[in-house]
Amino acid sequence: MHMIQNLPFIRGAALAVAVLSAPAWAQATAPDALVRQISVDVINAVKADKAIQAGDMTRISALVDTKVMPSVNFEVATRSAVGPQWRNASAEQRTQLQTEFKTLLLRLYAGALTQVKDQNVEVLKTLPTAGSTQVVVQTEVRGSGEPIKLDYRLDRPANDANAPWKIIDVNVGGIWLVQNYRSQFATELSKGGVDGLIKALAERNKSGAK
Repeated sequence: MHMIQNLPFIRGAALAVAVLSAPAWAQATAPDALVRQISVDVINAVKADKAIQAGDMTRISALVDTKVMPSVNFEVATRSAVGPQWRNASAEQRTQLQTEFKTLLLRLYAGALTQVKDQNVEVLKTLPTAGSTQVVVQTEVRGSGEPIKLDYRLDRPANDANAPWKIIDVNVGGIWLVQNYRSQFATELSKGGVDGLIKALAERNKSGAK
């Protein structure tokens, strides 16, 4: 199965991890403040960890498990990537899809994190999404090279103003990652359904681990 590999925004993907790596901040934290704070904290952590810079999957997994999951609605992200067939998936299949999708993203991040050098993130503005509770926080990754556009889509329940914001997608260089995977997953789903997609993801992840 063809997956994102040689994308020109690989350095931006590394910084995507920075904003997808959030501890459990106070519920009242505004989305732009959340993005700004966790960017600084996680980039500094990556710069200080030689094992992560070298692509150590154990260290990267630990980073994701302790800091990413609390501030990412991963079920929503996976559901969006799978599309309509998510509704027909069993609880076991949904768990498998989330596990394989997480592994896929981990491997993308593993390569991207090795590129973190002197970058920092500048938060530009927050835009509401018409007709929904979602917002998009626009940022720019700045370092020694050309700035990279890096935006984050966040959401929270419409009936709970105190609920924490959760990240549901990342736009790197003009491409929304979850949406992009959805178009790729559609090919496997059309050939083998949910089980076919799970098998293809597992094979891809197994191949990437070698």
